[in-house]
Amino acid sequence: MDWIEATEDHYDEREFGETVGMGERPALVVIDLINAFTDPDSNLGSDVEDVLEQTERLLEAFRAFDLPRYFTTVAFEESYGDAGVFIEKVPALRELRLGTEHVEVDDRIAPLDDERVILKKYASAFFGTDLQSELTTNRVDTLVIAGVTTSGCVRATAVDSLQHGYRTIVPADAVGDRAEGPHRANLFDIDAKYGDVVTTDAVLEELEAPVDD
Repeated sequence: MDWIEATEDHYDEREFGETVGMGERPALVVIDLINAFTDPDSNLGSDVEDVLEQTERLLEAFRAFDLPRYFTTVAFEESYGDAGVFIEKVPALRELRLGTEHVEVDDRIAPLDDERVILKKYASAFFGTDLQSELTTNRVDTLVIAGVTTSGCVRATAVDSLQHGYRTIVPADAVGDRAEGPHRANLFDIDAKYGDVVTTDAVLEELEAPVDD
């Protein structure tokens, strides 16, 4: 029995990890699938080809059903005065300069004209942004979160999503990280405490399911 199985048994015995399911009005939030993170040669990047493919499937479905879609990017001013201590902890973040190609969403999942790219400075898509106002305006009750990284911005957004009252869904095959250990550990913890960790197929099936009268 590996540590994941042992931890699952421990949590199951203590009533963690119930399923919250999807509500009536889901939105898709694509976290930081920008060039700096999708280019394996970047200090911030890794091979996330599979994540891009699954995210593209989610985007196609949310577009087909005319459900809200949002993208995020991280970008800093030339002075890095808006980066705070974050850039001291992770100097590689200096690649993320406003106005450069590094901070643009990867062309493989490029936003359409009516899809917003929300600029953030830190991990969570909620922190210091107007995402909450957008979601309220669009009567959203569920967030489906895709993108990178599982242990960083995806996790932070999932935690804040719960804390803002949203049902939170994380398709495990549509999020990625630079290493397998942090990826697996954070998916486990999200599923135990903050949202439902499922598959992209499961999300698509839920979207296509008929609504009961």
